[in-house]
Amino acid sequence: MRKVGVLALQGAVSEHIKSLQRLGTEAIAIKSISDLNSVNGLIIPGGESTSISRLIQEVNLYDPIKEFAHRFPVFGTCAGMILCASSITDNAERLKPLALMDIAVTRNGFGRQIDSFEVNLDINHVGQSIPTVFIRAPYVVSAGADVEILAQFDNKIVMVEQGNMLACAFHPELTNNTQVLNYFLAKIK
Repeated sequence: MRKVGVLALQGAVSEHIKSLQRLGTEAIAIKSISDLNSVNGLIIPGGESTSISRLIQEVNLYDPIKEFAHRFPVFGTCAGMILCASSITDNAERLKPLALMDIAVTRNGFGRQIDSFEVNLDINHVGQSIPTVFIRAPYVVSAGADVEILAQFDNKIVMVEQGNMLACAFHPELTNNTQVLNYFLAKIK
């Protein structure tokens, strides 16, 4: 049975849990090491990347999440993509990324909150014309040789995959389309 955790320190936690539950997946909020040890997949949600980074360290989840990612699938959405990156290209001294994927990311790459938008994307292995919501979205500036680019928008990389890691610049939990979440769930054994 799949049991997916949503990192519940800050951000779009309840939206992810509701989306997972609609798909018949057991979903729980992750706030501690014991919570993390009870799941076989993890979503790092959108929110404020600096705050989430600081809270991960405060509750001693930094190393446990890194270890978890060696055994189980992890999906970073929006701020979660930033946290999965190996480096951040803009002013982010207080942000300590988890370095789960060989990607460099620019935060707020599409502008501020007022610049949020929705667009349909073709996503490799997922489908065509997938509705996506971008809110203060990052994008991938560079990706290592082992990283597969799944989607681009405006000549910017917005979804990537590396092994059992998946990251996107948008919020799949904010649409009724479940194809992106289903693609992640298929990685969980």
